[in-house]
Amino acid sequence: MSSSTVSGGPGLETAAVTTVRAGRRRPSRLGRRRLTFDYVSFLLVFLGLPLAIFLVFVISPFVQALYYAMTNWTGFSDVMGFVGLDNFVKLFNDPIFLRAMLNNVVLAIIVPLVTIVIALIFASMITVGGPSSGQVRGLRASSFYRVVSFFPYVIPAIVIAILWNMIYTPSGGLLNGILGLLGMTDQPSWLGDERTAMGATIFVIVWSMVGFYMILFIAAIKGIPAETLEAARIDGAGRLRTVTSILLPQMRDNVQTAYIYLGILALDAFVYMVGLNSTGGPGNSTLVMSQYLFRTAFEKGQFGLATAMGVVLAVITLLFAALVIGAFRLIGGKDEGGRE
Repeated sequence: MSSSTVSGGPGLETAAVTTVRAGRRRPSRLGRRRLTFDYVSFLLVFLGLPLAIFLVFVISPFVQALYYAMTNWTGFSDVMGFVGLDNFVKLFNDPIFLRAMLNNVVLAIIVPLVTIVIALIFASMITVGGPSSGQVRGLRASSFYRVVSFFPYVIPAIVIAILWNMIYTPSGGLLNGILGLLGMTDQPSWLGDERTAMGATIFVIVWSMVGFYMILFIAAIKGIPAETLEAARIDGAGRLRTVTSILLPQMRDNVQTAYIYLGILALDAFVYMVGLNSTGGPGNSTLVMSQYLFRTAFEKGQFGLATAMGVVLAVITLLFAALVIGAFRLIGGKDEGGRE
């Protein structure tokens, strides 16, 4: 018997040798790519340029502000003496600043929570709050409710603040006028009383923001497959159970984003506070850090101290965003790519 017969023939022997040699080759390294002109230009335009813009317009101003916060700069001269952390020590020994910080924390807790709850209720009524039988749909004339609810959001914040300042006016204001018609003789000074000033301010902020986040949640609900809602109805789930067990889990990212944005708004709230009560309210009950910062910089000429306030406000904002993201991860599991 010839060797070609034993080995299966010359053709088969060649194929076997080729297969063995191919198996001995080193696997190609993943991630290595030739630096062609197209590849380099892509990196420069879509990675290098955005990174450079971020460093110049975000990181660099923050570092510069941190330096100014450690000086006694008046804002109107080139002279600035380095004082280290003295400005931060002074801030945390200032009872007015501590009260302003407490007011910001109260706003950051209450405003997002109340706004999101009301917006979710309205969004649920407009999308799944209709008849309990038949096709899943919202209330009648839902388009009208959307327009009416969204209308306050298109009005500038300063206009809203001035408008509600006039409504809250103790003598001659619309609100107390209505209360007078209803027979209430003891009419409060809404923005002039420490007991009601913060509550009245929170109401205005919530009133102006509910419409936008209602539309945001409606869009999120529309993205949920109709078959899921129909199956829940067939299984006997009521409206409340549908919202809590089906809508909310699938809208977690939207709610998280809304909470962060509303919290950032509440930690600033400068426009609303200035328009409603430019003095900071009775006993500084509505004073916020941004308002006190403006007063320190432009009325007292202490730009170094005011910049320190801005740094503290930025750090608190970052901590707030991190806490919200961490809380939502604990509540809802892992994010995309490893979601439980």
